[in-house]
Amino acid sequence: MDFLLGMKICGLTGLVMITSDAHDGILNAIGKVFPTVPWQRCQFHFIRNITDKAPKKYQAGLQTELQELFNCKTLAEARKVRDRIMADYRDVAEPAVTCLDEGFESAMTVMLLPASLRRFYRTSNQIERLNKELKRRSKVIGVFPNEDSVLRLMGSVLIERHDAIQAARAVFSKDSLAMLLKSDVPAKLIGIAEEQRRLRAA
Repeated sequence: MDFLLGMKICGLTGLVMITSDAHDGILNAIGKVFPTVPWQRCQFHFIRNITDKAPKKYQAGLQTELQELFNCKTLAEARKVRDRIMADYRDVAEPAVTCLDEGFESAMTVMLLPASLRRFYRTSNQIERLNKELKRRSKVIGVFPNEDSVLRLMGSVLIERHDAIQAARAVFSKDSLAMLLKSDVPAKLIGIAEEQRRLRAA
């Protein structure tokens, strides 16, 4: 809550969607600080949540089928694959099937975005890779003498990452972002956010 409030106070606006794992504290904070922003459940973490609930001998096959599910081009196609997976595994991995059924819709929020954007927002892998790099750099130092020294090192790593992203191909162009914001997608995403908030309150 403090983190999201701090970001909002610093001027963070215009969010379209927030991607994270299913941590209750994160979901509660999103609902209170950014109530009109929908949540996308990280598909990578969701696959792991599901397979962890299946017997070990079924995990590899189930993971492959779940990857097929999340690579579907349409939500209708994804629902058909989900139903097939649930039918195939219900008798041998019921807890996994229940997890898939209960979390499916929140893991498919990203399907409202144009297909070219989905891969960037369907998981939290980008921020996790950044966190790993921050941890790797901090381990080299071992013990920091004070808080300022931590901020200097982490700040320099983040500046490097920022410069690398600036040099890479942009996910959005000015025109493509304008087209997205003028479409019916933002209104649909707000509708999903309202439904998610209602389900959490129930």
